Amino acid sequence: MSDSDSPSGVSVAPARTTNGGGDEKKDRNSRKDKSNSSSSSSSNGAKKRGHNDNNKVAAASSGGASLDGVNDSHINGGERRSSVSKPARDFRDKPEPAPKKKKRRKTTTATTAAAAATPTSVAPDAGDNIAEVSTRSPSPVIDFDGLSRPSRGTRERLEESDAQQAERLARMEGAVRTLLECVGEDPDREGVLATPNRYAKALLFFTKGYQENVRDIVNGAIFQENHSEMVIVKDIEVFSMCEHHLVPFTGKMHIGYIPSNAVIGISKLPRIAEMFARRLQIQERLTKEVANAIMEILKPQGVAVVMESSHLCMVMRGVEKTGSTTITSCVLGCFERKEKTRNEFLSLIGVNRR
Repeated sequence: MSDSDSPSGVSVAPARTTNGGGDEKKDRNSRKDKSNSSSSSSSNGAKKRGHNDNNKVAAASSGGASLDGVNDSHINGGERRSSVSKPARDFRDKPEPAPKKKKRRKTTTATTAAAAATPTSVAPDAGDNIAEVSTRSPSPVIDFDGLSRPSRGTRERLEESDAQQAERLARMEGAVRTLLECVGEDPDREGVLATPNRYAKALLFFTKGYQENVRDIVNGAIFQENHSEMVIVKDIEVFSMCEHHLVPFTGKMHIGYIPSNAVIGISKLPRIAEMFARRLQIQERLTKEVANAIMEILKPQGVAVVMESSHLCMVMRGVEKTGSTTITSCVLGCFERKEKTRNEFLSLIGVNRR
């Protein structure tokens, strides 16, 4: 009997099959997937918003004056600014810019030609003839004619005749006699009767370095040798006169130089020191003058001079410190530039061991 043939005339719905139940399960699963995807998308959006907020905070803190932004940059793995001290540098710090090197001026051909066209200095010789000589040295120690630090009195003393020399000596004797009278002594007493003459001659000997010529002292004793090691003459006895009190200061001088294929006779080094010492001096200037003179005469790689002396102006008078020693030095060329070379010289002369 069919549904239409039912006695009540009411249609009956067919029963659900097993295939219809599977469709319901699929619908439920699809709804669950949609809800999960919506929740995951919302959580991802929240994470992104939080990440962006962290980035904004880190950027704001790194732009400020405080150093707290460094911790945020560790989190973000971003670029750090330079640390305060070099030992605390991180590998992510920006490297510091290298210092700019100063550019040296190159000598142009025009400058060289102008220097070559400069006329040389001339000086009158003994016969009043004009002779061409080398240009004046840039060193203040040696003048163009070989004299050292000359003054008007130096040239007058050097060029005076026998009559003028006798007149100079007589004036000095009169001055010494006046000094004896001023200190309360009897200049006609037997013991000091000849003192003015003796002291005048002694003072001229103490200051004979004023009229000595460096070229005459060296006398061409410069030899071309393939030698570039240190040469030292040490413990040179030096006697000079303090220009402040006209009393002696005595000591020892040590001279060293490194040749540039030219060496000087070793006896010339003490002679140069003697020439500068035989005048009114101070120890600082004496040390510098000897070093500059050797540097100019020999043109070596470097010169070093050390002097140690005792000054009677602070032993016999003033503070009266008999055991004090004054040490001065002057280093030029490679001795000034290279610490090892300078220390080797000081070690060889024994200054470092004292």
